[in-house]
Amino acid sequence: MAKNTPDVKIKLPGLLALSPILVFLAVYLVSSLLAGDFYKVPVSSAFLLASVYAVTITPGKLSFRVNVFSESAGHWNIMLMVWIFMLAGAFAGSAREIGSIEATVNFTLNIIPARFLLAGLFLTACFVSLAIGTSVGTIVALVPIASGIAEETGMSQAMMAGLVVGGSFFGDNLSFISDTTIAATRAVGCAMHEKFRANFLIVLPAVLVVAGYYVFKGLDIVPSSQVQPIEWLKLLPYLSVIILALFGMDVTLVLVIGILLNAVVGFGTDALDWYTLLGSIGDGIAGMGDLIIVTLLAGGMLGIIRHNGGLEYITKGIAGHVHGRKGAELGIGILTSLANLCTANNTIAIITVGGIVNDISDKFDIPKRRAASLMDIFSCFVQGVIPYGAQLLMAAGLTGLASTQIIPYLYYPFAAGISVVLSIFFSRRQPVKGQKKFK
Repeated sequence: MAKNTPDVKIKLPGLLALSPILVFLAVYLVSSLLAGDFYKVPVSSAFLLASVYAVTITPGKLSFRVNVFSESAGHWNIMLMVWIFMLAGAFAGSAREIGSIEATVNFTLNIIPARFLLAGLFLTACFVSLAIGTSVGTIVALVPIASGIAEETGMSQAMMAGLVVGGSFFGDNLSFISDTTIAATRAVGCAMHEKFRANFLIVLPAVLVVAGYYVFKGLDIVPSSQVQPIEWLKLLPYLSVIILALFGMDVTLVLVIGILLNAVVGFGTDALDWYTLLGSIGDGIAGMGDLIIVTLLAGGMLGIIRHNGGLEYITKGIAGHVHGRKGAELGIGILTSLANLCTANNTIAIITVGGIVNDISDKFDIPKRRAASLMDIFSCFVQGVIPYGAQLLMAAGLTGLASTQIIPYLYYPFAAGISVVLSIFFSRRQPVKGQKKFK
């Protein structure tokens, strides 16, 4: 708890509690529209102004308000992301220095026909994320490779980053070991395999459409005549990162091992000495500086919103206006989406609204597997497209792009969002066995 906490917690009116998000969007969008350039306004600047506003409107002494903001920014989940960003930067920087990224790109270009390159990378991201259950781990492993391929082939960096980020959310949404799957199934009390089947049927059209588009788009890729021979030793760090992740090793440990392998390979091939190793690690960490600042500012501002009762206002407001089966399912989606906007974490969003969603599913005879699927898909859709989410910030940091530059190329998250909305309006009522009525 924050220090100097008052005996009586004063909550703000709901819309006022949520207003920092509106301030952030207004500053970012209005400034971008006036400039005629959505890439000119740093996200960190908009978050700083919105954060100052959030602290200003919060009741209590200034020291207390700053403590609430600081403790939210320093939450263990936020700090874990900061450590991952730093390690990812260090790994990417040292891998680039020894030529590991180029070697992995050449390996990919050698084994995948040019016309199937886009679809192959997308399906690889889908498979890796399904196997390891985390979108962030998939992005760390594959975005540098996709970025290198973009440089080699002349394709858009933003499109290649969006391809990997999109595929990473396939597994984040479906994997049996994903935090979102575990949180969603526990919240409503259904078996994971039941949720997987219901979920997969909803997103299958999205996967097929996006993969088909990438096959079609890949027809325009001209095979490179300058593909270099495969350098197997320099492949070792990236292949190890992917393989260790597939075996379920924690992403922080995977990155530490990757950095050590970069050092071993670099020293062994004379690509590194002690000082160039330290320099490459430092440059990689420095390249993550902006997204670390955005992560801390977003965590603090969203913590202020929760403290002031913004999330409680959303959950009660939407749950109280649900009518009919389809309205209830749409309400679950809106409730989860807004919670995700206010937390920038799909797992926390599901945990936040899970109890209310469980009650709604009882009251309106919604199968538990479907309620869990709706929560998970909507949360992954929103998490996949918000510019201050960890996944887009990570991809932006690894490519040197602004997170907003990647958003237009997030075909799979948008396709999954459309697919789940269509499933609500065109689904047939399913029988519910052994489900108690809500009283």
